[in-house]
Amino acid sequence: MTDFNLSRRGVIAGAGALAAATTLDLPAFSPAYAQGAPVTQAPGFYRYKIGDITLTAINDGFGRRPLEGFVRNAELADVKKAMEQAFLPADALNISFTTLAVQQGGKLTLIDTGNGDSGAPTSGTWAANFKAAGFDPKDVSTVVFSHFHGDHINGFRLKDGSAMFPNAEVMVPAAEWAFWMDDAKMSAAPEAMKGAFGNVRRVFAPIAKDVKQFEAGKEIVPGITSVAAYGHTPGHTTFALASGGKSLMVMSDTTNHPALFVRNPDWSAVFDMDGPQAAATRRKLLDMVAADKMQVAFYHAPFPATGHIAKSGNGFEMVPVQWSPAV
Repeated sequence: MTDFNLSRRGVIAGAGALAAATTLDLPAFSPAYAQGAPVTQAPGFYRYKIGDITLTAINDGFGRRPLEGFVRNAELADVKKAMEQAFLPADALNISFTTLAVQQGGKLTLIDTGNGDSGAPTSGTWAANFKAAGFDPKDVSTVVFSHFHGDHINGFRLKDGSAMFPNAEVMVPAAEWAFWMDDAKMSAAPEAMKGAFGNVRRVFAPIAKDVKQFEAGKEIVPGITSVAAYGHTPGHTTFALASGGKSLMVMSDTTNHPALFVRNPDWSAVFDMDGPQAAATRRKLLDMVAADKMQVAFYHAPFPATGHIAKSGNGFEMVPVQWSPAV
């Protein structure tokens, strides 16, 4: 009978021997042997369906954020412990960015647009991934924004002022527009926020007269209903998609990385403009999607950033969808 009582030392030694054998078996002309492993991934897009709606998750890379000061109402030691429990580094968090392209009825709708060419060195992959997914910016019929933080809107207008989606209708939450386009609020804002106000104007001022504002609770395009999720920003909005008896909640920035803020919904990220309101909104939405068994999509979850939410003690767990080669 085979003995399966393996010691840790034996497992490590066996793995080392296997690695050595694998290396020795490489032919001299192998590209991996001659050039080393590739340093980039395959294009970052993933398709799935909600009823008759086809969604394509488009990856825009990531930004690295030091852990210290990232969670405003938790001790750094507790944040590090949460990172360790999720097998993540204890010094910094890689925050990923994932937008959604929605296809239904021959129309192509985008929910948020990524960092454009204004992001960190590790982001800005959206346009290449969008093209790799078979899309063309001129074919976008509608762009819907969840809120006006730069990582969600900068992909709409590049640094040289050019607009990415020449034929698209633009739709924004009315409450978000009212806050960021208010000159009095910009004048009264702390110096650290004035750049954000200026960036909103850079993106939207050239098309301000054509922007369509929507209220929470309205079906803004067929199958997509806006849901008020205030706190992260004054008009932060999520979106409920429904088709063929299936449903999905586009959670936008209701949470940042799920390992921290789904498991600990009362924590407040440094990006939450109203921490207590954001936490109350987060818990309410997570409770709802868990109870209704809705699929979810997060902007800052690990790619492809979709799954389900399960109750776990005083918090929740995100259960990723199983990757499928078929849509």
